[in-house]
Amino acid sequence: MDRVKSSMQQVPNAIPKVIRRTGGANSLELEKENFERGQAVSINKAINTQEVAVKEKHARTCILGTHHEKGAHTFWAAVNRLPLSSNAVLCWKFCHVFHKLLRDGHPNVIKDSMRNKADLTDMSRMWGHLSEGYGKLCSIYLKLLITKMEFHIKNPRFPGNLQMSNRQLEEAGENDVNNFFQLTVEMFDYLECELNLFLSVFNSLDMSRSVSVTAAGQCRLAPLIQVILDSSHLYDYTVKLLFKLHSCLPADTLQGHRDRFQEQFKKLKSLFYRSSNLQYFKRLIQIPQLPENPPNFLRASALSEHISPVVVIPAESSSPESEHVVETDDLVDTDIPVLPFGVEIDDSGDIEAAVETKFDDLFGTTAAVDPFNFNNQNGMRKDDKDRLIEQLTREIQSLKEELESFRLESGRLCQALRGRVSELEAELAEQSHLRLQAVGEAEFLKAELDDLRRVREDTEKEQRSLTEIEKKAQANEQRYTKLKEKYTELVQSHADLLRKNAEVTRQMTVARAAQDEVEAVRREMQEKVKVAQEAADRQEKAQQEQLQELQRELLSSRTELESLKSTVTSSQQSSEALNTQLAALESEKADLVQSLSKVEAELAVRGEELQQAQTSLAMERESGVKAAESLQNQLNEKESREQALESQLVAARWCSLQGAVEEAERIIQDSLAQIEDPAHISSTSSADYLASRCRASLDCIDRLPPAMETFLADNTALSELVRALTQCGHLVGDTIVQGSATSHMVPVEKADALSENVKTCGAEALTLLGTMKQRDTMSSADISKLKATLHLILDTAEKLRPRGLELQQGELGDLVEQEMAATSAAVESAAARIEEMLNKSRAVDTGIKMEVNERILASCTELMQAIKELVLSSKDLQRDIVESGRGAASMKEFYAKNSRWTEGLISASKAVGWGATVMVDAADLVVQGKGKFEELMVCSHEIAASTAQLVAASKVKADKDSSKLQRLKQASRGVTQATAGVVASTKSGKSQIEETDTMDFSSMTLTQIKRQEMDSQVLVLELETRLQKERERLGELRKKHYELAGVAEGWGEEEEGTG
Repeated sequence: MDRVKSSMQQVPNAIPKVIRRTGGANSLELEKENFERGQAVSINKAINTQEVAVKEKHARTCILGTHHEKGAHTFWAAVNRLPLSSNAVLCWKFCHVFHKLLRDGHPNVIKDSMRNKADLTDMSRMWGHLSEGYGKLCSIYLKLLITKMEFHIKNPRFPGNLQMSNRQLEEAGENDVNNFFQLTVEMFDYLECELNLFLSVFNSLDMSRSVSVTAAGQCRLAPLIQVILDSSHLYDYTVKLLFKLHSCLPADTLQGHRDRFQEQFKKLKSLFYRSSNLQYFKRLIQIPQLPENPPNFLRASALSEHISPVVVIPAESSSPESEHVVETDDLVDTDIPVLPFGVEIDDSGDIEAAVETKFDDLFGTTAAVDPFNFNNQNGMRKDDKDRLIEQLTREIQSLKEELESFRLESGRLCQALRGRVSELEAELAEQSHLRLQAVGEAEFLKAELDDLRRVREDTEKEQRSLTEIEKKAQANEQRYTKLKEKYTELVQSHADLLRKNAEVTRQMTVARAAQDEVEAVRREMQEKVKVAQEAADRQEKAQQEQLQELQRELLSSRTELESLKSTVTSSQQSSEALNTQLAALESEKADLVQSLSKVEAELAVRGEELQQAQTSLAMERESGVKAAESLQNQLNEKESREQALESQLVAARWCSLQGAVEEAERIIQDSLAQIEDPAHISSTSSADYLASRCRASLDCIDRLPPAMETFLADNTALSELVRALTQCGHLVGDTIVQGSATSHMVPVEKADALSENVKTCGAEALTLLGTMKQRDTMSSADISKLKATLHLILDTAEKLRPRGLELQQGELGDLVEQEMAATSAAVESAAARIEEMLNKSRAVDTGIKMEVNERILASCTELMQAIKELVLSSKDLQRDIVESGRGAASMKEFYAKNSRWTEGLISASKAVGWGATVMVDAADLVVQGKGKFEELMVCSHEIAASTAQLVAASKVKADKDSSKLQRLKQASRGVTQATAGVVASTKSGKSQIEETDTMDFSSMTLTQIKRQEMDSQVLVLELETRLQKERERLGELRKKHYELAGVAEGWGEEEEGTG
């Protein structure tokens, strides 16, 4: 830079620069050409293959271009040249830019873009064949853009950004409920596409990392800003249209609309919440939060509670890329000149052009007249001017080179610092994301804890409410008992009142009869008094007549005075008697009248009492009738409740039975599916275990008919049937699996038959369970087919059982002793033969051969001694095991009881004895020079394997702290060392005896050596082929040996099958 300043000081005037002028071009064409070139540059910068978010300034230039030309012809002309079908990232960024144009571009963009709808549809179908990555996202995004264009073509009143007032929304439906209905369906489809893209983008990101701060994550998340803007408007308009429809149509007609809105509401709320937690969106957009519950469209007043979601975009928001560039540029001074406002630097070429422009500004620009007129300056000659110009040119070139080196160095420093800043920002963002994630998890755990607490409180409340209900039920029962007793008392009192009423009625009848009698007596007395009065009147008249007659007679005759006086005296006496009788009658009449009044008063009192009794009786009767009616109503309610509970109990029992049947079906279906699974081919089982499963299944199936009959007779007897069904499903399913596993261990013909029987068993079991699903068909359920199939499987399993299981107890115990004795005898015989062979070799052989034979036979003798020690230790350990485990049973009974362990001992003993015999034969052949050293090594390895099998069989039931077990392990290690000694001595002897041919190729020609080389290659290939075939044959032989040993000895049969 100092050299640049010195050059500027040396040159007094600026150096001229020739400018190429363009002439003859039309200004309009030039403007159009510049516009198309600028649009093409912006489109290519916005839509490229880099997995970063689209820069806002390039997208804004494209949007302004559509408004400038009032359409999208230039955009589509540039896009059609891009390979959108070959690069998914390029297609994804095209969809983002195109979405922005549809929203914010000129209204004619939608019409111009409809010409390319078929191409977009084919492209969407093509990208849809990819199941992951940007391909699937591009397919979904293209479907969304096609749906958006079709929506705006069908509804031209809606602008591309979907911003409308309520009045414009009303006008869009033209006051026709059918138009509103169809518009709502189209908005649902539109919003469904938006939600699908939203969800697909989130599913394609790894939310466990801070994807929103990486360039790839921002590339996928950037288009969701447009989706959020569209979704908020669609949600708002959908709510308003649904309220409008509910005010015009019945609620049942709009049930489908409500269900679809509920589903989309849940998705949109969840996606808005997840988006608001991402760091990328927090700096670019303010996402609204939807209400906790969706609007209630059945209540018209709920529309006033609806709040339209508003998406807020900050006025000065910038993309993360621009922010990042600003921060890193502020950190480092690159010594690059500051450019004027509005000049953009995109690459190194632009930077160089800017530097050159600044240099021209410093040293001068073009002018009409050359300011350097060297012919007129101090008389300097042309050569001096040329030298000065060349010197200045060289200095300028050196300064440019130095400036270029400074620029490259500063660029590297800037790049390093930017990378460091990016790493720090990513780490900070990741830490922030982890903190937010931890806070979110803490909130989630807190919410889950609150939910658990609420659930526990609800459970406690339900428990308390259940206790209260039980208490209320008991109280109601007691109240019912008391009411019943009260009712009985009322009935009794009612009966007593009826009896009392009858008594009062009877008394009233008696009183009325007495009153009638008194009336009759009074009438009779009145008649008597009247008769007496009449008699008295008559008598008085007669007496008067007699007195008159006597007076007349007195007047006529005095003589008869004495007689007349006596007559008068008698008459007076009779008159006094009559008067006395009349007074008595009068007093009796007064008494009768008084008694009559008393009777009438008593009758009146009795009548009042009777009236009161009748009134109280009527009231009590009415209250008794009401109480009886209320009690009857309560009784009816209780009976109806009991019937409902009984019906619910019956339904619950039937549901329990159906659940058990379905569970048994699922178990059997799972077993059938399991045997069809290719992974099941490796599973094996034994015929003995299969037979035990078949017997258990048959026993369980035999319990089904009585349980079903009991249930059909009394539906309360459900537990036994459910228990039998569940156990039957498990046992039959286990039989199917074990049968298939057993078929893998038997010959092909028997395996196919067993597999068919197993599948038939599953089908019959499903048929039987299907008949038990209905109450009508349960009584006709037939188990005979299933039992017949199980009997076939049982017969097959019995035929496949190993022969060793048919031994009797005594035979099995004797066989153990015989095999152990035979093994000892075989080892003793082998040791004796080896000693005999050693003596023969010493007598016949000499030199290296005798030395080799002695070494091999000595190692074989050591191996025989180790094997003999192992067999004796195994015998001692077996006696210890039998003595400690047989209890009161005999040794043979113990061997029979533990038949699997016993068979393992027998098999191991046979293998040891056979291995010792074969090794002695191989050693004899080697000593005689007729055998192979390899045979002897193989026999040694086989003996080591057999002794390991014997040790393993002996250790199965031994106590781990037993001293005899430790002795057996020590003997096993001795056998292993002796085997290694045999192999080592065999290899050493082989290397000593075998003669190595001296390879002398000095006398061979080139052709002969080439011929020998080809023959050696052919021999090597033949030997390799033979080696591969022999290895395969060895593997098959081992597999067949294992199968035959398993069938013959019952290996692997335990209480549970291995399948």
